Amino acid sequence: MSDVAQERQPSPFVSFFALAKGFWTGKTALRAWTISAIVLACLVAQVSTQVAMNAWNRLFFDALERKEAAAVWGVVMWLPIIILASAVVVSAVTVTRMTFQKRWRQWLTERLTGWWIADQRYYRLGFTAPDQSAPEFRISDDVRAAIEPLVDFALGILAACITAATFATILWGVAGSARVTLFGSTYEIPAYMAVAAVVYAVIASCGAYFVSRPLVPKVSWKNEVEARFRSEMTRLRENAESVALIRGDKDELTSALAAYGQVVQAWTIVIRQQGIIALALNVHAATFPVLPLLLVAPKYLSGELTLGAVMQVVAAFSAVQGALIWFVDNSVRIAEWYASAHRVIELSRALSDIDVGTIMEDETGIRIATSDDGAIHIDNLSVADRAGRVVINDASLRIGLGEKVMLTGESGSGKSILIRALAGLWPWGSGQVRFPRDAKITFVPQRPYLPLGTLRQVISYPEPDGVSEDAMLAAMSRCGLGYLAAKLDEPNLRWDQTLSGGERQRVAFARLLLHKPQIIIMDEATSALDEGSQSSLLSLLHEELRDATVISVAHRSGVADYHGRQIMLEKRKAGAHLSSRQLPTSLWRLFARWS
Repeated sequence: MSDVAQERQPSPFVSFFALAKGFWTGKTALRAWTISAIVLACLVAQVSTQVAMNAWNRLFFDALERKEAAAVWGVVMWLPIIILASAVVVSAVTVTRMTFQKRWRQWLTERLTGWWIADQRYYRLGFTAPDQSAPEFRISDDVRAAIEPLVDFALGILAACITAATFATILWGVAGSARVTLFGSTYEIPAYMAVAAVVYAVIASCGAYFVSRPLVPKVSWKNEVEARFRSEMTRLRENAESVALIRGDKDELTSALAAYGQVVQAWTIVIRQQGIIALALNVHAATFPVLPLLLVAPKYLSGELTLGAVMQVVAAFSAVQGALIWFVDNSVRIAEWYASAHRVIELSRALSDIDVGTIMEDETGIRIATSDDGAIHIDNLSVADRAGRVVINDASLRIGLGEKVMLTGESGSGKSILIRALAGLWPWGSGQVRFPRDAKITFVPQRPYLPLGTLRQVISYPEPDGVSEDAMLAAMSRCGLGYLAAKLDEPNLRWDQTLSGGERQRVAFARLLLHKPQIIIMDEATSALDEGSQSSLLSLLHEELRDATVISVAHRSGVADYHGRQIMLEKRKAGAHLSSRQLPTSLWRLFARWS
């Protein structure tokens, strides 16, 4: 993206609200507005208890100054009621605030998760936006870090406005005006304590803004490298067996420590900036309690104010200050929120770009359409790699209903890319692929995916409903998994870590028997099996799945015996070319056809 385009992007505040405002406008609108109203009511009640405590301070210290014991104890009797009311209101604010945070985060997480997972965006994002590292971290952690502080900020600003207005009125009414003599002339400053609170708050807030502003990109970078480090650890865990078998411990340790070295470097930069901010905040913290006492002391010494009035003014000044310097107290959290919100916005923009790219592909790229004759049609298909180099050039092909086709070609000719294009997962290219209308299509990769859950859920994935016990056991037995029947419902087993590569591929064929798709596209689906097991499973294509259209990518000998046609990808300078030839009928296929 160019610098000009980046400059035209709306601010993170605007972008984040545009992303998250649906909480108040969609199906959750009633709940959102109801919780908002309750939180606001609790907030007003909280300020009211603060005003009551402020008034109690004046009454108590005035009674002390007059040394009237009866009046002192009379005022003290009201204290438990005020404290109880304050505690109840604060508790209500806490509960309603956290409920609001939970509901808003739930809505945004569900939206982003659904957006990310739907239409294979979780896969396509790696091609269209490889810089969007660890999207799962952005959804889980950055959404939380963007929602929770934002609610706190909104309530803090509302409370600050209400508090500032309420206690400024108290300052005006109690402290009154101040007379200042300069060069022989006397000037009267109305509501001088309120004016002083505003002036001090403006100075402190401006200082906090300038010292905390550089923290934003530093926190953003720190979050990014934290996500990369976590992704590095996850990658190692997911490939633990492969790394262990080739003794890659030393290299992985070097890589992990290098990733954590970036985390340490980013944290060091953040710590340095936090130190500068802490210096400014500590100066403010030392000045803040003393200033109202110095400003009100002359009026007390002159007898214009009682001790109770002084304490009330000091408390009111502190309340106004606490409200007006809200930015000072929250500058670090704002920087952290800004960084997390920016990462969430980046993810949403990347997902939007995928959708925009899909629309463009529908018009000028690889189009997925329907055919009415039950066949698969590849029309003038050209597929490019990420760098824009044409891998497959102007290919056209028809695969008839129930036909078994084997796709071959030398390494790098584009077989896997063609499979991805057929699946609608490859974003670069042109031409059209037409599938039969409403056909159930199943892709069988070299390493089938095994979800978390029981073995029954693993084998019936991704459509667990409607699978009978007899069908499950029959499929397992036919695919060489009968010895696992006793463990079908055994909980707490990680089958993705337990089953071997060959067993994974047997599971994939068992799924084919259970779901019986009309179109099967296989990519080295038997590569982990021995020749005998491969023959046993591939024979299913002509026994249980004889009506299915099959496209297989394979190199191993013996696979051709179960296919009727071979499609070859021949590498050329302008991109691979598709050619086709009929395969000789094997004795096995003659027997299968006769039987």
